[in-house]
Amino acid sequence: MANTMDNDPGYGGASNDTELDTTPQSWEAEQALLGALLYDNEIYHRVSGVVQAKHFYNPVNARIYEQIARLIELGQLADAIVLKDRFSQDETIEDIGGVEYLARLLANAPAAATIAAPEYAKLIFDHAMRRDLIKLGAEITESAKNLGSEETAVQQIGEAEAKLFSLAETGQVQGGFETFHDALIKSINMATAAFTRDGHLSGLSTGLMDVDRQLGGLHRSDLIILAGRPSMGKTSLATNIAFNVAKAHREEKDENGIMQTVNGGRVGFFSLEMSSEQLATRLLAEQSGIPSHKIRRGDITPEQYEHVRDASDEINRIPLYIDDTGGISIGQLAARSRRLKRMAGLDLLVVDYLQLLTGGAALKASDGRVQEVSMITQGLKSLAKELDIPILALAQLSRQVEQRDDKRPQLSDLRESGSIEQDADVVSFVFREEYYVARAEPSEGTEEHLKWQEQMEDLHGKAEVIVGKQRHGPIGTIKLSFTADITKFGDLAQDDRYDNIGH
Repeated sequence: MANTMDNDPGYGGASNDTELDTTPQSWEAEQALLGALLYDNEIYHRVSGVVQAKHFYNPVNARIYEQIARLIELGQLADAIVLKDRFSQDETIEDIGGVEYLARLLANAPAAATIAAPEYAKLIFDHAMRRDLIKLGAEITESAKNLGSEETAVQQIGEAEAKLFSLAETGQVQGGFETFHDALIKSINMATAAFTRDGHLSGLSTGLMDVDRQLGGLHRSDLIILAGRPSMGKTSLATNIAFNVAKAHREEKDENGIMQTVNGGRVGFFSLEMSSEQLATRLLAEQSGIPSHKIRRGDITPEQYEHVRDASDEINRIPLYIDDTGGISIGQLAARSRRLKRMAGLDLLVVDYLQLLTGGAALKASDGRVQEVSMITQGLKSLAKELDIPILALAQLSRQVEQRDDKRPQLSDLRESGSIEQDADVVSFVFREEYYVARAEPSEGTEEHLKWQEQMEDLHGKAEVIVGKQRHGPIGTIKLSFTADITKFGDLAQDDRYDNIGH
């Protein structure tokens, strides 16, 4: 292409200093892309998913691209005449030749610029990534050399890995201020997606109708706590949700030819208590309808074996990944989650359960368990925001629940409840009254026993999910069905379904 602009001293592109500059950048690609955009605004929709204003090396080119993008997104024409009015009082653009520079951008654009524009955009983005890598590398080097730092090498590695992941995922090392306009666009896009989606959900569907209705699905960047006493079924419910999300997973190519998840999602499951084999057996029981203890013993008929095999084939096809390493730290969990998202994709993370994680090397000997749990919950919330996914973390409740007549759990029943309740966006509890009533059976033949039998019949196969905190919506109680022998939750019949207890 013509080098008129490159040779313009005002542009700063042909000085001896620039010739010695080894910073990754391509002013030619920036100029060519801007010229193509001024010639044909429709090109913007082909490149906007690749390059943003922050990726331009020259700050003036970045401002021009930002103005072009703003006008096009508002449905207005973005050409040299319109931009001339926008930049008429701009001293920065005067330094490179004033509004004549806009005209030269259009005039000197290569003949094939409209066709090659996506390639120019990719080149600009690649150079921007390289510049950020150089900057990040320098920061890592300086941090490692600082022997007086309170951070351990392991902590520094974790921070470097998080920044590298952020760079790979979002094209920037770390977040910063964004305009309210950009935040508003994200909000409108989320509302539009919810309006057009079946069930009007703004988040991932759990596969349970009334849970979705109460929560609006599982929202990106949210930390969702699901707590309960042993045998209430919290692991079963989490497994049900994980399977439903993974089973519904579907991808489509976007306008840039990149595969995007349009339904369901890829699920990572950290099973810190149960082995992957035990978890798989539970899934087989839930999907085949055959109790897990029969599957483990092989006490099944040939027909039931066929059901197990069919369920196994179905489970094998879904994007569900299990890590059953026990006693891992929050740092190790974060590192493995980032790796999974980079290698296979990740839309939902399940942690079973929170109190089995450790604080890792960052924990001091003087720190107590409450401080460690606080570090873990803060780490999970930060990871949810970093990966831009919901994290469903299970939690154990304290024994004080058992000492009350009404054994429905409350927020205060959470072990080390302060940090968990504070950091979580949603806190919910699994409760099955049937479990407690069954263990209070009176003597047979008495009037109390007859009343107990009636109560057991009424409670049989029913469970509750109590939403005790929800940052984005109302609290309330969701009634579900529960099939104990296959540990499967489901929607209740319409008459018994839904009972709000607060707002």
